[in-house]
Amino acid sequence: MDQLQFVFSRANKWVLYRHASFWICWYLFQVYLYAFTPSPLLLAISFGARIGLTAIEGLFFIFPTMFLTYTLLYWIIPKMVIPARYLKATFWIIVLLFITAGLSALISLTILDYLRRLYFTRYFAQAISAPMSFGLKVFLAMMGGLRGSITIGGLAAAIKMMKYFYEKQQHALLLEKEKSIAELQSLKAQLHPHFLFNTLNNIYSHTQDTAPVAADMIIALSALLRYILYNCNTPVVKLEQEIKMIHEYIELEKRRYGNELEVSIQTPPNYSDLTIAPLLILPFVENCFKHGTSEVLERPWMSMTISLEGQIMQLKLINGKVQNKSVQTGGIGISNVRRRLELLYPEKFIFDIIDEEDVYIVNLKIELKPDTVPAQETNFKDNELTYI
Repeated sequence: MDQLQFVFSRANKWVLYRHASFWICWYLFQVYLYAFTPSPLLLAISFGARIGLTAIEGLFFIFPTMFLTYTLLYWIIPKMVIPARYLKATFWIIVLLFITAGLSALISLTILDYLRRLYFTRYFAQAISAPMSFGLKVFLAMMGGLRGSITIGGLAAAIKMMKYFYEKQQHALLLEKEKSIAELQSLKAQLHPHFLFNTLNNIYSHTQDTAPVAADMIIALSALLRYILYNCNTPVVKLEQEIKMIHEYIELEKRRYGNELEVSIQTPPNYSDLTIAPLLILPFVENCFKHGTSEVLERPWMSMTISLEGQIMQLKLINGKVQNKSVQTGGIGISNVRRRLELLYPEKFIFDIIDEEDVYIVNLKIELKPDTVPAQETNFKDNELTYI
């Protein structure tokens, strides 16, 4: 299990172990490899002396190598290669290669050139003085530093891509498994729709004259069940339909309280044909009534605000509760919704629950898509979305 954590975990401890091991191994390999240089000058001294020189050079050359590697890992690959912006990625890779070569040449012709001369005076009567043009020295310094940087940068990029495709495959398998389990549980719990609606119609016909309020509640319940049974069989539904269903559910709950319940609902005037995973908001609203308004003895209240900023939906749900009573946030309903958000909207949502002394607040921001499957890969940065 520790091996899997070492490779895939995003915890700071494992990330530090992983990167430190990678660079230590590369440094030791580079020091040992370059000690076998074919240069006649270096071959004239002992292997131990050559190791001493390459240890110094490798320590300085690791900085431009890190620059190239980390720009590839955390900028080029996630921002350009994965979103399939290949021309832009190619352009910036070429630019980065020139920058890396320049950094390597600068280090080689200044710090390392001085250290080499000091180092060789220990083994030779005079320092290196082979005639060479400045342009040739710059070119050789650039190529020498770039050689190792391209090797290790390419290796790190290959590992990054392999991890990305492996994690994507595992995510797809997990999502398929979760879907199969959910479908099986739904089939086990489902009454035959014809029996259910026929029964409701019979009850409605008997209560229409004697209990008109109960008849209206049965009609509302029938509409709610019809939406759950028939409209929610697809991966996504129109946001307008989902919010309409939430309205109907709240109206049904209001009948229990008569005029005692104070409700404030604000929804957007235009939904722009956005889609959302079905029944994603309902558990939050159910939670309001289950742990909030149903336990408040005097003037129970709740407030729901849904707004849109482009394709970003913002939900803020507030309800009163008994003072100093903590609401159970780890129930099955909320846990299932959180899991669905992680599976269907990876890195595209911000979810926060605030349990204060006398109010319970749910904040949700989520990036929706117009008529597309919500599990598509997109980046969602925290600085682009802040809490409501």
